[in-house]
Amino acid sequence: QEMVAVIVSNQDLYSTDPEAFKDKIKDIFEPLVDFRRVAASVMGKKYYLLATKEQRTEFVEIFKDSLLDTYAETLAQWGDSTISTKFEEDYSFVEKNTVEVKQTLDTGSSKYPISYKLRKHEEGWKIINIIINGVNLGLTFRNQFQALAISHNEDIELTLKNWVSDAGDAGIS
Repeated sequence: QEMVAVIVSNQDLYSTDPEAFKDKIKDIFEPLVDFRRVAASVMGKKYYLLATKEQRTEFVEIFKDSLLDTYAETLAQWGDSTISTKFEEDYSFVEKNTVEVKQTLDTGSSKYPISYKLRKHEEGWKIINIIINGVNLGLTFRNQFQALAISHNEDIELTLKNWVSDAGDAGIS
């Protein structure tokens, strides 16, 4: 809800200073995501095991930046919209390790479902996947990583170096 307020109150900032707008979104969104788990999932078991510990750590940072940039840009495009959140009606989720939080983005002319999968973490609940209007971002990014790795003869170092430029072309909208 805090992010929605930032989006609505900072629409002019996005047009005058997109980086400052993205930074506001990133400040809210970054602590909510389990980037280590998500990055490992994006790499997939095969490439995660092929990567060195340093390459895994490097990919977490590379992936974090690309996801936050993509997500902030996507949210900026929906600035005049309203987002409503459906909370669990019972509290049985407290005993689970994963839960799903659903939102609806209402643009006035269309409604888009957004679903966040969260996992219990020592620091609280953290996002491990997002599905926007039926597009599973975790799966989309995993497919991109695998295709990029294959195109670089499964060289993890080359795959990481080319992640930002190649993955950024896919976008979310």
